[in-house]
Amino acid sequence: MSTGKKRSGELWVLMLARRLGFGRNPLRRRSDRIETAVLWCALVAALLVIPIGAAVGTSYRNAGDASAQRQRASLHEVKARTLESTEGQVPTTPGNVLTRVQISYVDPSGLQRQGATNVVIGTKADAEVPVWLNQAGDVVAAPRSPGDNAAIGSWIGILLVAGSWLLLWGAVRLACVPLDRRRSRDWAEEWLAVAPRWLRGQK
Repeated sequence: MSTGKKRSGELWVLMLARRLGFGRNPLRRRSDRIETAVLWCALVAALLVIPIGAAVGTSYRNAGDASAQRQRASLHEVKARTLESTEGQVPTTPGNVLTRVQISYVDPSGLQRQGATNVVIGTKADAEVPVWLNQAGDVVAAPRSPGDNAAIGSWIGILLVAGSWLLLWGAVRLACVPLDRRRSRDWAEEWLAVAPRWLRGQK
Protein backbone atom coordinates (compact mmCIF):
# COMPACT_ATOMS: atom_id res chain seq x y z
CA MET A 1 0.00 0.00 0.00
CA SER A 2 1.40 3.42 -0.95
CA THR A 3 1.99 6.14 1.63
CA GLY A 4 -0.69 8.34 0.06
CA LYS A 5 -3.35 5.62 0.25
CA LYS A 6 -2.34 4.78 3.81
CA ARG A 7 -2.60 8.40 4.91
CA SER A 8 -5.93 8.74 3.10
CA GLY A 9 -7.24 5.70 4.98
CA GLU A 10 -6.04 7.09 8.29
CA LEU A 11 -7.74 10.42 7.60
CA TRP A 12 -10.97 8.63 6.73
CA VAL A 13 -10.86 6.64 10.00
CA LEU A 14 -10.07 9.84 11.94
CA MET A 15 -12.95 11.71 10.31
CA LEU A 16 -15.32 8.81 11.01
CA ALA A 17 -14.18 8.66 14.64
CA ARG A 18 -14.79 12.39 15.05
CA ARG A 19 -18.15 12.09 13.32
CA LEU A 20 -19.12 9.40 15.83
CA GLY A 21 -18.17 11.69 18.70
CA PHE A 22 -14.69 10.41 19.63
CA GLY A 23 -12.15 13.04 20.56
CA ARG A 24 -12.59 16.64 21.57
CA ASN A 25 -13.54 19.27 19.05
CA PRO A 26 -14.30 22.83 20.20
CA LEU A 27 -16.09 23.50 16.91
CA ARG A 28 -18.75 20.87 17.55
CA ARG A 29 -22.22 22.37 17.71
CA ARG A 30 -25.49 21.14 19.16
CA SER A 31 -26.54 19.90 15.71
CA ASP A 32 -23.29 17.91 15.51
CA ARG A 33 -24.01 16.25 18.84
CA ILE A 34 -27.55 15.41 17.71
CA GLU A 35 -26.17 13.90 14.50
CA THR A 36 -23.72 11.83 16.52
CA ALA A 37 -26.57 10.51 18.68
CA VAL A 38 -28.57 9.63 15.54
CA LEU A 39 -25.59 7.78 14.06
CA TRP A 40 -25.00 5.81 17.25
CA CYS A 41 -28.69 4.86 17.50
CA ALA A 42 -28.65 3.73 13.85
CA LEU A 43 -25.45 1.71 14.43
CA VAL A 44 -26.91 -0.04 17.48
CA ALA A 45 -30.16 -0.73 15.62
CA ALA A 46 -28.23 -2.13 12.63
CA LEU A 47 -26.39 -4.54 14.92
CA LEU A 48 -29.58 -5.60 16.70
CA VAL A 49 -31.27 -6.36 13.37
CA ILE A 50 -28.75 -9.14 12.65
CA PRO A 51 -29.91 -11.54 15.40
CA ILE A 52 -33.53 -10.56 14.72
CA GLY A 53 -33.12 -11.52 11.05
CA ALA A 54 -31.47 -14.79 12.05
CA ALA A 55 -34.33 -15.54 14.47
CA VAL A 56 -37.00 -14.80 11.83
CA GLY A 57 -35.22 -16.99 9.27
CA THR A 58 -34.88 -19.82 11.78
CA SER A 59 -38.56 -19.52 12.76
CA TYR A 60 -39.61 -19.74 9.11
CA ARG A 61 -37.41 -22.80 8.58
CA ASN A 62 -38.84 -24.53 11.68
CA ALA A 63 -42.40 -23.69 10.62
CA GLY A 64 -41.69 -24.98 7.10
CA ASP A 65 -40.24 -28.22 8.47
CA ALA A 66 -43.25 -28.72 10.74
CA SER A 67 -45.66 -28.06 7.85
CA ALA A 68 -43.79 -30.46 5.58
CA GLN A 69 -43.88 -33.10 8.30
CA ARG A 70 -47.67 -32.74 8.62
CA GLN A 71 -48.03 -32.99 4.84
CA ARG A 72 -45.95 -36.16 4.70
CA ALA A 73 -48.20 -37.69 7.36
CA SER A 74 -51.34 -37.05 5.28
CA LEU A 75 -49.94 -37.67 1.78
CA HIS A 76 -48.76 -40.77 -0.02
CA GLU A 77 -45.61 -41.06 -2.13
CA VAL A 78 -45.86 -43.46 -5.07
CA LYS A 79 -43.85 -44.24 -8.18
CA ALA A 80 -45.31 -43.08 -11.48
CA ARG A 81 -44.36 -43.66 -15.13
CA THR A 82 -43.98 -40.83 -17.63
CA LEU A 83 -46.23 -41.14 -20.71
CA GLU A 84 -44.21 -38.76 -22.89
CA SER A 85 -40.58 -37.89 -23.51
CA THR A 86 -38.97 -34.49 -22.85
CA GLU A 87 -35.63 -35.22 -24.51
CA GLY A 88 -36.14 -32.74 -27.36
CA GLN A 89 -37.44 -29.86 -25.25
CA VAL A 90 -35.54 -26.69 -24.35
CA PRO A 91 -36.06 -24.46 -21.27
CA THR A 92 -38.73 -21.79 -21.81
CA THR A 93 -36.85 -19.42 -19.49
CA PRO A 94 -33.16 -19.34 -18.46
CA GLY A 95 -32.52 -21.57 -15.47
CA ASN A 96 -35.84 -23.40 -15.73
CA VAL A 97 -34.97 -27.10 -16.00
CA LEU A 98 -38.46 -28.48 -15.28
CA THR A 99 -41.35 -29.21 -17.61
CA ARG A 100 -44.81 -30.70 -17.10
CA VAL A 101 -45.65 -34.14 -18.49
CA GLN A 102 -48.46 -36.67 -18.30
CA ILE A 103 -47.88 -39.63 -16.01
CA SER A 104 -49.54 -42.92 -15.12
CA TYR A 105 -49.68 -44.21 -11.56
CA VAL A 106 -51.56 -46.50 -9.21
CA ASP A 107 -53.34 -44.75 -6.34
CA PRO A 108 -53.47 -46.18 -2.78
CA SER A 109 -56.79 -47.92 -3.55
CA GLY A 110 -55.18 -49.84 -6.44
CA LEU A 111 -56.76 -47.92 -9.32
CA GLN A 112 -54.70 -47.08 -12.41
CA ARG A 113 -54.88 -43.34 -12.95
CA GLN A 114 -53.29 -40.56 -14.97
CA GLY A 115 -52.15 -37.10 -14.00
CA ALA A 116 -49.42 -34.54 -14.57
CA THR A 117 -46.27 -33.60 -12.72
CA ASN A 118 -43.03 -31.68 -13.23
CA VAL A 119 -39.94 -33.55 -14.37
CA VAL A 120 -36.44 -32.54 -15.39
CA ILE A 121 -36.10 -31.71 -19.09
CA GLY A 122 -34.53 -34.69 -20.83
CA THR A 123 -36.54 -37.32 -18.98
CA LYS A 124 -37.45 -40.20 -21.28
CA ALA A 125 -40.87 -41.77 -21.74
CA ASP A 126 -41.71 -44.64 -19.34
CA ALA A 127 -39.24 -43.29 -16.81
CA GLU A 128 -40.03 -43.83 -13.15
CA VAL A 129 -40.63 -40.64 -11.15
CA PRO A 130 -41.85 -40.13 -7.56
CA VAL A 131 -45.14 -38.27 -7.03
CA TRP A 132 -47.19 -37.35 -3.96
CA LEU A 133 -50.93 -38.08 -3.72
CA ASN A 134 -53.58 -36.67 -1.41
CA GLN A 135 -56.32 -38.68 0.27
CA ALA A 136 -58.41 -38.56 -2.93
CA GLY A 137 -55.53 -40.02 -4.96
CA ASP A 138 -54.80 -36.78 -6.89
CA VAL A 139 -51.25 -35.65 -7.65
CA VAL A 140 -50.21 -32.72 -5.41
CA ALA A 141 -47.03 -30.74 -4.86
CA ALA A 142 -44.35 -32.54 -2.92
CA PRO A 143 -43.62 -31.34 0.63
CA ARG A 144 -40.62 -29.06 0.85
CA SER A 145 -37.36 -30.69 1.84
CA PRO A 146 -35.45 -29.52 4.94
CA GLY A 147 -32.77 -28.10 2.63
CA ASP A 148 -35.32 -25.98 0.76
CA ASN A 149 -36.81 -24.68 4.00
CA ALA A 150 -33.35 -23.83 5.31
CA ALA A 151 -32.46 -21.99 2.09
CA ILE A 152 -35.72 -20.00 2.09
CA GLY A 153 -35.31 -19.18 5.78
CA SER A 154 -31.75 -17.96 5.18
CA TRP A 155 -32.86 -15.73 2.31
CA ILE A 156 -35.70 -14.28 4.40
CA GLY A 157 -33.24 -13.44 7.18
CA ILE A 158 -30.74 -11.89 4.76
CA LEU A 159 -33.41 -9.82 2.99
CA LEU A 160 -34.83 -8.67 6.31
CA VAL A 161 -31.42 -7.48 7.51
CA ALA A 162 -30.56 -5.83 4.18
CA GLY A 163 -33.96 -4.11 3.98
CA SER A 164 -33.68 -2.88 7.56
CA TRP A 165 -30.22 -1.47 6.89
CA LEU A 166 -31.53 0.38 3.83
CA LEU A 167 -34.38 1.83 5.88
CA LEU A 168 -31.97 2.88 8.64
CA TRP A 169 -29.66 4.51 6.11
CA GLY A 170 -32.59 6.42 4.61
CA ALA A 171 -33.79 7.48 8.06
CA VAL A 172 -30.31 8.76 8.98
CA ARG A 173 -30.06 10.70 5.72
CA LEU A 174 -33.48 12.26 6.30
CA ALA A 175 -32.59 13.12 9.89
CA CYS A 176 -29.37 14.83 8.74
CA VAL A 177 -31.13 17.13 6.24
CA PRO A 178 -32.47 19.62 8.83
CA LEU A 179 -29.23 19.35 10.80
CA ASP A 180 -27.20 20.25 7.71
CA ARG A 181 -29.48 23.22 7.05
CA ARG A 182 -29.11 24.35 10.65
CA ARG A 183 -25.33 24.13 10.42
CA SER A 184 -25.33 26.14 7.19
CA ARG A 185 -27.45 28.88 8.83
CA ASP A 186 -25.18 28.94 11.89
CA TRP A 187 -22.05 29.23 9.75
CA ALA A 188 -23.64 32.00 7.66
CA GLU A 189 -24.68 33.95 10.75
CA GLU A 190 -21.25 33.63 12.34
CA TRP A 191 -19.55 34.61 9.12
CA LEU A 192 -21.66 37.78 8.93
CA ALA A 193 -20.55 38.61 12.46
CA VAL A 194 -16.87 37.71 11.98
CA ALA A 195 -16.27 38.83 8.39
CA PRO A 196 -16.31 42.62 9.06
CA ARG A 197 -13.75 42.29 11.88
CA TRP A 198 -11.62 39.92 9.84
CA LEU A 199 -11.69 42.27 6.85
CA ARG A 200 -10.77 45.25 9.05
CA GLY A 201 -7.82 43.29 10.39
CA GLN A 202 -6.60 42.66 6.82
CA LYS A 203 -6.39 46.41 6.03
